[in-house]
Amino acid sequence: MKDTTRVPISFQIFQDSKKMDPKISEKAWNPDLEQQVLKKWEETNLYDFVLAEKNYTIDTPPPYPSGRPWHIGAASHYSQIDMIARTARMTGKNVYFPIGIDRNGLPVELYTEKKHNIRMRETERGEFLNLCKEALDDLESEMIQIMKSLGISGGIKDHYRTDSEEYRALTQSTFIELWKKGQIYLANRPNNYDWVSGTTIADAEITYLDLPTKLVYMKFGVKDSERKIIIASTRPELLCACKTIIVNEEDERYADLVGKKILVPIFDNEVEIRTHHSAQKEFGSGAVMVCSYGDQNDVALFRELKLEEIVAIGLDGKMTEAAGEYAGLKPKQARAKIIEDLEQNNFVEKIEEISHRTPVSERSKNPIEIIPMEEYYLKQMDSVEKIKGLGKEITFHPEMHKQILMNWLDSISIDWPISRRRYYGTEIPIWYCKKCSEPHVPEPGKYYRPWKEESPISNCSKCNGTEFVGEERTFDTWMDSSISPLFVTKFQKDEEFFKKTYPTGIRPQAKDIVRTWLYYTLLRCEQLTGKKPWSEAWIMGYGLDEKGMKMSKSKGNALDPLPVIERIGADTFRFWSASEANHGYDFRCSEQKMDSTKKFLSKLWNVSRFLSSFPLVESATPTDTDKWILSELDKLISECHKGYEKYNFFVPAIAIREFTWNLFAANYIEMVKARAYGIGFSDEEKNAAIFTLHKVLSTILKLLAPITPFITEHLWQTLYSNESIHKQRQAQPESPEDYTSFTKEITEFNSKVWNEKKSKGLSLKDTIAIDIPEKLSVFSKDFASMHNLS
Repeated sequence: MKDTTRVPISFQIFQDSKKMDPKISEKAWNPDLEQQVLKKWEETNLYDFVLAEKNYTIDTPPPYPSGRPWHIGAASHYSQIDMIARTARMTGKNVYFPIGIDRNGLPVELYTEKKHNIRMRETERGEFLNLCKEALDDLESEMIQIMKSLGISGGIKDHYRTDSEEYRALTQSTFIELWKKGQIYLANRPNNYDWVSGTTIADAEITYLDLPTKLVYMKFGVKDSERKIIIASTRPELLCACKTIIVNEEDERYADLVGKKILVPIFDNEVEIRTHHSAQKEFGSGAVMVCSYGDQNDVALFRELKLEEIVAIGLDGKMTEAAGEYAGLKPKQARAKIIEDLEQNNFVEKIEEISHRTPVSERSKNPIEIIPMEEYYLKQMDSVEKIKGLGKEITFHPEMHKQILMNWLDSISIDWPISRRRYYGTEIPIWYCKKCSEPHVPEPGKYYRPWKEESPISNCSKCNGTEFVGEERTFDTWMDSSISPLFVTKFQKDEEFFKKTYPTGIRPQAKDIVRTWLYYTLLRCEQLTGKKPWSEAWIMGYGLDEKGMKMSKSKGNALDPLPVIERIGADTFRFWSASEANHGYDFRCSEQKMDSTKKFLSKLWNVSRFLSSFPLVESATPTDTDKWILSELDKLISECHKGYEKYNFFVPAIAIREFTWNLFAANYIEMVKARAYGIGFSDEEKNAAIFTLHKVLSTILKLLAPITPFITEHLWQTLYSNESIHKQRQAQPESPEDYTSFTKEITEFNSKVWNEKKSKGLSLKDTIAIDIPEKLSVFSKDFASMHNLS
């Protein structure tokens, strides 16, 4: 920020004036003071929640401690979630701001395997779970430390964990309830499978990477003919699972071949060529092989055409016996070997090196396979239209991100597979009868671990058997995360508390998990309560590096937030977060920009230190100059309200900075400095200046309090009140007269005088003769004292 103040604030300008010593003795804002403020908040339990008739609940995203460092973009995200809470409190809402830590799922398992150089499935389950818990405890403590240092005003001291028995018991109870409603079923279907982590993943957990691969143009023979047709594929290792060839019905090249038998190269299997609208004449040769399973299009075609699937890849991620001599090889190895064999047997027309859009696991980044597996499903297809309706009722901040949800709802084509073959997650509470395999669920209300506990069911409801085997699978982690608004509002635990806190007020989260966390929460909460879980959704963009690239430890561009916050202070970090980008858009994380943000807090400190030398004046009659800055202050208040109402902190941050720096400090303070000291002015005029100075500063502090809670608290309690600024109501416009039309002329006239003095080699304190424009005559006395006009 360029400092446009031409005359620095100085306590030595008027040596002959009588003034108080400043209440603020420190010459600069020291981030170490933040710890003193934080300690006072903790000692007074300032942010403790007390249930009222009406409450504003924040469905805070529980962050996941997946490794070090915690993403600096996430630290920025949580800073702004705290701004939501502080903004709501200052509008009079009774804010319930729970804090949790998400501790279920794949990332901690991968972290533990890497840290201890072990394999999950080669380690005793109980021992592996203990290692995961130790890793999570260690990582969690650092996240909590960062949250505290940022001034997060939520329930940190009694934060919840999604792997606690209480949380997992609720996940299981909601599953049992939906089971009894007929919303859960078991089915053998093609599933997305991450063979490295050994588990099913839902469509919403898939992302795509452009990976280098070979596009192989293969020659397929026509039975009882010398004719060949060319089919291009990136998955030749699936030739053993090819069950048909499709062509477009309008493709004349194959009109005479429809219904004939085609010979699959290498395996010499016979498949029929048939027409289907999904085959595109313009793509490749226009002929497509359909295998089980190359992609989701194959899955759809197998269902539609009622083809018999061949399981080519097993749960161990290797080719099965169906692949013949390629059995036991991993798909990538089998691909290389079969391409070699195709070439040797003259089955290849050409090979192209291409970049292929490949589906990978969002968490592990491993390429996924589609494998037939028996999994538990939660019905969602029947709810899509209902969820669309609820989505339309929810206010999104910003509105553009609602489309992410709507696009996802349009793409759903299958129910949600909710079972996972992993260890560190909430166990599926099912026991199977040893005699007839009938599944049984226990009564809800406690946490069950079927893999290690005796069955609570005494007799099989089907065959009256007495021996049971516990389910070993766990839930998809989103089954836990999706009940966060139910857990924090004490669903099925405290009816009065639940009624007064649910539905919650707002869901703040990142845009990359709209199609998972936001959607699944909508689905589950509607199924369980018949209501939408919140009325607003606040969606934040990605934190990128200073070049606009995604940050990661492997790239070496990840910033650790803790040392940054310790060096520059939480308020500097928070103000940078608010002022870096308009809400909802991606933002760049640059330490240089964070450092430069500190200049504004220094300016605020200097202004406050200057004003601290003047006593408070309870009331005064403002002059025209005072009315001008008070009009601009009202304009600032209105602008800040616009941003705060939409929880877009970029708007107030920029507005406050510009007003404080360029209008209040650079112009108004310099215009009334002599008057505040009482030099050449009456006591009434002097008091009006002092009153207005404090009125403006105290309002700036309140407007800024949600964004920079530490410095505003310190200055407020030093200058204005022993009561916390965070207990105050937000400022409202007050000035009945609008003087803002003078702003352009005032600032231009001041700049003109400063520039004129500079061009003549005069100091800013030297006398100069310049006519004051007629329109500005009402400000003449302050202009004359400011510029020493003759």
